Amino acid sequence: MKTKINIAIVGLGFGAEFIPIYKKHPSANLLAVCQRSASKLNELADAFDIEKRYTSYDELLKDTDIDAVHINTPIPDHGEQSIKALKAGKHVACTVPMATTVEECEEIVRLTQETGLTYMMMETVVYAREFLYMKELSDNGDLGKVQFLKASHQQDMDGWPNYWPGLPPMHYATHCVGPVLALTRGEAEYVSCFGSGTIREELIKEYDSPYAVETTHIKFRNSDLSAQVYRSLFDVARQYRESFEVYGSKKSVEWPLIEGKPLVVHTAKKPEPEIPEEVECPDFAKLLPKEIRHFTTQGVYDEDEHQHLSFTQGAGHGGSHPHLVHEFVDALVNTREPYPNARQSANMTCVGILAHESALRGGEIIRLPEFTFGS
Repeated sequence: MKTKINIAIVGLGFGAEFIPIYKKHPSANLLAVCQRSASKLNELADAFDIEKRYTSYDELLKDTDIDAVHINTPIPDHGEQSIKALKAGKHVACTVPMATTVEECEEIVRLTQETGLTYMMMETVVYAREFLYMKELSDNGDLGKVQFLKASHQQDMDGWPNYWPGLPPMHYATHCVGPVLALTRGEAEYVSCFGSGTIREELIKEYDSPYAVETTHIKFRNSDLSAQVYRSLFDVARQYRESFEVYGSKKSVEWPLIEGKPLVVHTAKKPEPEIPEEVECPDFAKLLPKEIRHFTTQGVYDEDEHQHLSFTQGAGHGGSHPHLVHEFVDALVNTREPYPNARQSANMTCVGILAHESALRGGEIIRLPEFTFGS
């Protein structure tokens, strides 16, 4: 059993948030960083005393000292770069989504099965304190029977660069798909999605996708559960919101309408005025090695003015970053499957890809592919 995992971080925009977490994790050795811009690469590597620096991803993959890569590059590159890394013999952690096509997802799953290498999609929401609180309630039986799940991810992407303008909402859906599947460790069996509204003409032409909002129903495999998720990216007036709600027979938990407000817990059989209660969500740093616990409640690599926009808008991603790092590193050290592993990540990602296809077909039911299912 290897006690220290040699990690390389690829992409130093959002990826820079993870540098000091890996540096302080007792079972990780941040060996290298990779960034196309040499000036930014050297600036960050100098600041954190990282010796190995690459402007070429292909060159990094030739480095036999590197055990695993953590990919934080633009969405269109995730599938190809994960496949390259697995073929090069590296374990892979990758920011969301797993890939942009069902075929890429299938290839990643196939490679992990053939090589025995580990893949983990770094879905922030399933390690956010709010999710961990609801998961604890569920695991302890406090929710009773889980009856229904709902989640949303709404964001104004105007002004974001490159591939973002006009992106179909469900193509970046794991922040709302992930938690509804993760609470019970369930799998999506099939989806039905409707598009609603229309975005601006100059945005539609980018992906031939007209919808302002996409709403998906997910039927769980081998379960009586279903979930509803909805997503918007352009031309919808809404504060940034990654919400997750669970409805149980004993208790239900609802997300606040305004960011920063408490969760609302509803308890069955109380007198009507007493059913709801506002709850300040606890932190779950206790689950982490002491060296990285403080990263659940503070910014990571710099002061606020330099933090990545997704981190700022997403309210620090619920303190999830050190949990993600620990799950990946601990899985490698202990030779176990992380959550979500390649198959589970593919199930979450393919929900979004196929949901958009469903919307284009007027809500037609589309089944998830077999390779995304467990035994």
